[in-house]
Amino acid sequence: MDKIKVIIVDDHDTYRYGVRMNIELSHPDITVVGEAKSVPELFKLLETVGAADVVLLDIKYDDTSGMTGIDAARRLRAERPEIKILAVSAENASETITEMLEIGIEGFINKANSTIDTAPEAIRSIIQGLEFFGRDISAIISRTFLAKTHKTKDIPEFTEQEIQIIEYSHEGLPAKLIADRMGIAVKTLEWHKSKIFRKLNINNSAELVRYGLKHDIIRIGN
Repeated sequence: MDKIKVIIVDDHDTYRYGVRMNIELSHPDITVVGEAKSVPELFKLLETVGAADVVLLDIKYDDTSGMTGIDAARRLRAERPEIKILAVSAENASETITEMLEIGIEGFINKANSTIDTAPEAIRSIIQGLEFFGRDISAIISRTFLAKTHKTKDIPEFTEQEIQIIEYSHEGLPAKLIADRMGIAVKTLEWHKSKIFRKLNINNSAELVRYGLKHDIIRIGN
């Protein structure tokens, strides 16, 4: 099986080194094909390495070119839509996440609340076609939906089982693992997810996050 090809974009040498070494030592199914400190370096690197499956992209860093990770994400979507974007930031302000979701990223990792293995887990999840928003954000989603859905007439009501599915889905867990944890069949799980999406008139988990932010159901940050 081909390895998942990853490019790391971050202006902190220590972070890039730590992620690369963890992948090289502990995750043989993933390979780091390049590193970049800035947006221009990223796109120059893409010309050199050719193919990449995932860009692990710091979205808030100082770039001498005047471009941010958000600019890079927007350009990647326009020029290299086949590459999946996993955003990384020490900041998890709702405005930032909303903007990245509008661009169409596949995942988001909060540096402050992640472990050394979070990035590899997220990389695998988005390659499998899932979204990954981290356990800290998924916990916020589950708590706030559970607390408010039965109190706000504008928000559809959810059962505790549906809330649990929302949380697991945002952790980026595969459908089979979610179903096993809940003691249900995969087909039953997919039926529940489709029911959740119908209630909100959305199509996927990324839209669920956008919905929560828009309707003040999800609050991210201090």
